[in-house]
Amino acid sequence: MVGVAGVASSLSELSFDLPGHESGKVRETWQLPDSRRLLVTTDRLSAFDRIIGLVPHKGQVLNQLAAWWFSTTRDIVPNHALGVPDPQALIAVDASPLPIEVIVRARLTGSTSTSVLPRYLEGERQLYGHTLPDGLEPHGPLPEPIITPTTKAAKGMHDEPVTIAEVTERDLVEPDLWADVQRVSLELFERASTTADAAGFVLADTKYEFGLAPNGDLLLIDEVHTPDSSRYWSKASLERRLAQGLAPEGYDKEPVRLALKELGYSGDGEPPELPAEVWTQTSNRYIELYERLTGRLFVPASQPSEERLRTNLVPHIN
Repeated sequence: MVGVAGVASSLSELSFDLPGHESGKVRETWQLPDSRRLLVTTDRLSAFDRIIGLVPHKGQVLNQLAAWWFSTTRDIVPNHALGVPDPQALIAVDASPLPIEVIVRARLTGSTSTSVLPRYLEGERQLYGHTLPDGLEPHGPLPEPIITPTTKAAKGMHDEPVTIAEVTERDLVEPDLWADVQRVSLELFERASTTADAAGFVLADTKYEFGLAPNGDLLLIDEVHTPDSSRYWSKASLERRLAQGLAPEGYDKEPVRLALKELGYSGDGEPPELPAEVWTQTSNRYIELYERLTGRLFVPASQPSEERLRTNLVPHIN
């Protein structure tokens, strides 16, 4: 397995004399002057609430894909992106995040406590304030896309599901602003679904995060419509796999998840080492998704990443 320490340590060596450095599971961020923030997307892959390895080129793919989506959805909602000084980095408005995450779902799927499928199979029909009909098939389409909000949990904690009404009843978001967030989320999802369909994918669900700019404007923040924030399925294999009783083929970190599952790993203890080809296969999934969605050829930037990043970013941090 490619070691985790390589990228993790190299990015921490980008010790710019800046306040507010935060190290997340897959991203390093720093505060910049003039209400800006530097975001560097790493190759780290997170699963089971921990970093379990590195996917080659993942940071560049996700950063460039999110930047592309930001540029193509500005007619729907402004976003926090100010510039892309490096294939792996973004200069963004230092927005104030809203205390909720918005997940839009078009398919009855998922396996976590916040997913709709497990609860639906247990007999629940009132989910997140939506009424779902009987007779829906696992992984099949919902009658229409639904918004399923969760709280934005503190680091190390799990998100808490809330209903549509509870967002305002609990004063998480002001009513008029929440109405805008819902409208924008559905418009973004429709745009992304159409693009995915044309590229041979089904967009099953996606997560949106929003924030407020220093002037109070609503902004789309974080990353958007990437394999780490969205669930893409291959259209070519969808019906065949469902007919065989198999889960849809996902274009994300699924090769890693399947390899860990085959080795009996369920999140307890240190993850086992995986063959290099598993990480390469996962990287190829990310790259293929990027190229088919954008119509662009992915060309990896030069290495080593820490030297390239330092050269490209220093002019932007003062």
